Amino acid sequence: MDLEALVQAWGYPAVLVGALLEGETVLLVAGFAAHSGYLQLPWVIVAALAGSVLGEQFYFFLGRRYGERLLARFPPLARRARRVHRLLERHDVAAIVSMRFLYGLRTVGPMAIGASAVPWLRFTAIDLVAALVWASAVASAGYAFGRGLELWLGDLKKFELALAVALIAAGVVLWWLRIRKSHF
Repeated sequence: MDLEALVQAWGYPAVLVGALLEGETVLLVAGFAAHSGYLQLPWVIVAALAGSVLGEQFYFFLGRRYGERLLARFPPLARRARRVHRLLERHDVAAIVSMRFLYGLRTVGPMAIGASAVPWLRFTAIDLVAALVWASAVASAGYAFGRGLELWLGDLKKFELALAVALIAAGVVLWWLRIRKSHF
């Protein structure tokens, strides 16, 4: 199976799962794949929106059910949750929107919000709008990156495999660094 067939067969499910777990790197690569014609940008955004919202709903309900106990068990998460609670006290809409864009708050943010008094429908409505903005912005950045590379290098077809491997490797390294930093 060549790269094009692989991306076309598994691209949207990979975006959904990637947005559910981490998000940005997979979405940037998917935006780049959309520029290359393997995926369609609107469907990349829809898949990322769905994965992201599903993940945040999971963390919200996890926080609603076990929030205080979970946060007490993991001190690094508790420190981040305190940041979220301080933001919620002042500006709940800004807190819900910004958690998607602030490093280290993507998973603990919904969990902390779930443990707060913010109603589920309010969280979900604001989160849907924020997720749409996030998915559109990051996927479009990947698309623009592809366009910029095309202007700089010309026909990208001869560099596709190397670029895909480099982007995925960079994403794995960034993900590993994030995990390592959050545990130490």
